[in-house]
Amino acid sequence: MASSNFVDYVKICCRSGKGGAGSKHFHRDRTTAKGGPDGGDGGRGGHVIIRGNKQIWTLLSLKYRKHVIAPPGESGSANLCSGKNGKDEIIEVPLGTVAKDAESGNVLFEITNDGEEQILLSGGRGGLGNNHFKSSTNQTPRYAQPGEPGKEEWKILELKVLADVGLVGFPNAGKSTLLSVVSAAKPEIANYPFTTLVPNLGIVNYRNHQSFIMADIPGIIAGAHEGKGLGHRFLRHIERNSVLLFMIPSDSNNIIDEYHVLINELHLYNPELLDKEKMLAITKSDLLDDELKEEIKNELPSKIPTVFISSVAQTGLTKLKDEIWKMINYELD
Repeated sequence: MASSNFVDYVKICCRSGKGGAGSKHFHRDRTTAKGGPDGGDGGRGGHVIIRGNKQIWTLLSLKYRKHVIAPPGESGSANLCSGKNGKDEIIEVPLGTVAKDAESGNVLFEITNDGEEQILLSGGRGGLGNNHFKSSTNQTPRYAQPGEPGKEEWKILELKVLADVGLVGFPNAGKSTLLSVVSAAKPEIANYPFTTLVPNLGIVNYRNHQSFIMADIPGIIAGAHEGKGLGHRFLRHIERNSVLLFMIPSDSNNIIDEYHVLINELHLYNPELLDKEKMLAITKSDLLDDELKEEIKNELPSKIPTVFISSVAQTGLTKLKDEIWKMINYELD
């Protein structure tokens, strides 16, 4: 399945390179029997570096690579020659990748730009050669610094999908069906909870050859902010969406209650998510007559734009795309 190729979470063991040792060499040549210290410094150990790459959309390359090891720096040598630095181990990741410390859970940084580089684990410093320790009272130091040891730590990389519109709703709200109708994406669709286990992206064509990106994200349930269901695996992807499209089916037991549960889960996970542009789509509206639509409209919150759509009957989709386009461009202004 294509979904098996989408990896948005990896835990890897990183080991940076050990610093090279400083040299304890003394200058010797045909005319100098007892020269002064000329030991060079050791080279720095290799860093483990994260680099953003806009051509990559998943962390698949790290799925089976549990250990990332950078080489050590070389030792210093005679004639004040410094050792060569260890080669940095560079990991290319998609934009929107967040690096965390596996032990503490603290966020270290987020990669947001193409070519952006951040040091995930720094290599050990090279040791100083004996030339640094000479003085008027010690002209022949017979010691040098060893290189600093490298570090070995577990790190977590998480991907937040970048899309203009994120679809928010309970399982079976019709998110995958909508994406399959308005774009060329082919998400798995079935009448059971959590059909969508990974985010699906689709490019939605709009007027005058324009387009925007829509993300079908795994369905939310009550308690998702605590990790229930797909929990945090779902919620973090919403953070990089410009517009949130809430989707509730017309045959729901209580549309307004479902909407409040969705809003509450986003608020408990990250209150800043509620500052995003929001829109409500009542799906499966082909089941409604005009009278029922008016009854539902009277119950809905007045401050959020609402559209009645049917992906199967393909009604209301043009109005939906028009409203989304206005919101996206409002965000960009």
